[in-house]
Amino acid sequence: MHLDVRELRAFYYRSFLGRSVQATIREQVLRLWPQARHEAVLGYGFAAPLLRPYLSSARRVTALMPARQGVMHWPPGLPNCSVLCEETRWPVETGSIDKLLVLHGLDTSEHAAAVLEECYRVLAPAGRAIFIVPNRASLWARREGTPFSFARPYTAGQLESRLKWHGFLPEYHVTALYQPPWSGPFWRRMSGPIERIGQTIPAWRGGGVLILEVSKQVPRPRRPGLGQIISRPLGLLEGIKAADPISAQSGNL
Repeated sequence: MHLDVRELRAFYYRSFLGRSVQATIREQVLRLWPQARHEAVLGYGFAAPLLRPYLSSARRVTALMPARQGVMHWPPGLPNCSVLCEETRWPVETGSIDKLLVLHGLDTSEHAAAVLEECYRVLAPAGRAIFIVPNRASLWARREGTPFSFARPYTAGQLESRLKWHGFLPEYHVTALYQPPWSGPFWRRMSGPIERIGQTIPAWRGGGVLILEVSKQVPRPRRPGLGQIISRPLGLLEGIKAADPISAQSGNL
């Protein structure tokens, strides 16, 4: 379900609508994380448009891009900070990331649970992550022609529940992209005012994307799963009447 990196680059860097989307989402991210001094910052998916503000102050900035999407040199004109990786095996040390940004990484993946496992693994105990996904209730999720209509949209409840299951605690949420996904001259002029008006709407009500900041829950909550089932394998047979060997032999005659 991944878009090609060339399509994403063309949208975010070469179209008016994409540059407006980039500026709008980045403004919300910077409100949450105004700086990352001496911290390790990691972006996954196609988070490169949101990472540039941290290049000057962070200890390290890396843009991980999944293999099925493809990779591009980033940032332009500077030493490369982008890395091609498998969705389920990131070349990142466990517990080494202070800030993690996920854009076009969770909603486009066919292995979302494994992606979240990697997110949890690489994040430091006191680290924070921001997940940005299409809002199922918005025009952006239904109108073709943008990366948000291509991906799997979420409701607020779905996103929070999924992240909680994988050991993340929701800390702050907001929506962005109140402007419609159109790029005509009128909408170009109105995009700024519409976004400012949209920010007065209660969180999660509108906007093309959901933005959720989370922390890492340590220790990780225990979840019922296969390990608990197979720890008592004979329990699966409780309540089943044992067969009578003599009857069984008679039945085979």
